[in-house]
Amino acid sequence: MDHPYPFTAIVGQEQMKLALILNLINPALGGVLIRGEKGTAKSTAVRGLTELLEQVEVVEGCLFHCRPDSGALCEECAQKTQWKTVVYTRRVVELPVSSTEDRVVGSLNMEQAIKKGEKVFEPGLLARANGNILYVDEINLLDDHIVDVLLDSVAMGVNTVEREGVSYSHPARFVLVGTMNPEEGDLRPQLLDRFGLVVEIRGEQDISLRSELIRRRVDYEKDPADFCRRWEREQRELKEKVRAAQARLNAVNIPDKLYWDAAKVGVALQVDGHRADITLLKAACTLAAFEDAGEARRDHLIRVAPMVLGHRMRRLPFDTADGLPQDWERVLDE
Repeated sequence: MDHPYPFTAIVGQEQMKLALILNLINPALGGVLIRGEKGTAKSTAVRGLTELLEQVEVVEGCLFHCRPDSGALCEECAQKTQWKTVVYTRRVVELPVSSTEDRVVGSLNMEQAIKKGEKVFEPGLLARANGNILYVDEINLLDDHIVDVLLDSVAMGVNTVEREGVSYSHPARFVLVGTMNPEEGDLRPQLLDRFGLVVEIRGEQDISLRSELIRRRVDYEKDPADFCRRWEREQRELKEKVRAAQARLNAVNIPDKLYWDAAKVGVALQVDGHRADITLLKAACTLAAFEDAGEARRDHLIRVAPMVLGHRMRRLPFDTADGLPQDWERVLDE
């Protein structure tokens, strides 16, 4: 699409927009899953991220667009003593729900491997996704094995293909974004837990916001180019804010009491394992960086808690309530 709908023009859905922005700033959060009814701007928001992505220097001719300063190079780039670089614009790579395993992970040319002893790799979508955003619409309809492969790559930052005793690995560092309609089936709890953030969205119920949403969409469809021009300033400001947050993320201080708060929330809500506690702190720090705060605070923790913890809490059979506390301060002070 030449003129994707501007991210900053999306009305409402603040939790969804914040979750996506936090993952832009800090890919280590582990991606985001957006669950909601159809027609709630899920795909529009993800595709709108394209205009917020920066240009980077990558090794010329590399199948995986390795960045020399990233510390994660493919075998070919790692063997070079110097690189010629080109400017590459990061992008949103879409993975169709009908994708086969070979299309996702890539394949090895076994004929070349057997006859000549050469590893000839035919890249898949994970190769294209390295350094980018990988978007899977209707991820709940994707084969469970493919979802496992995606989440393993997110966790390890590497994609490994093995065929007939021959293996090939390449960097696969990307932000995984999935969208789905829960009415069409859900993900297994084990897979849900692997997403750093999960947000639940529904249609806008505020009449004034809903009418503004309709107005903007009609204006966009009349003349996409003109509509996008009118939002250029907001888009540029958000892009600069994200870049600044990336630069100061590692400098955000975590006070000792916040470690205690993160642990207390995990115990109080009976969250399994420790992944949630760690992600909670990472997300709080990322939000602090986005808001230009030198230190992560309790209010940062509380604001990201629903998207970090909601999908990780233990559920009773047939329990449909989210179970999240209404008064987070009381939970933390008890």
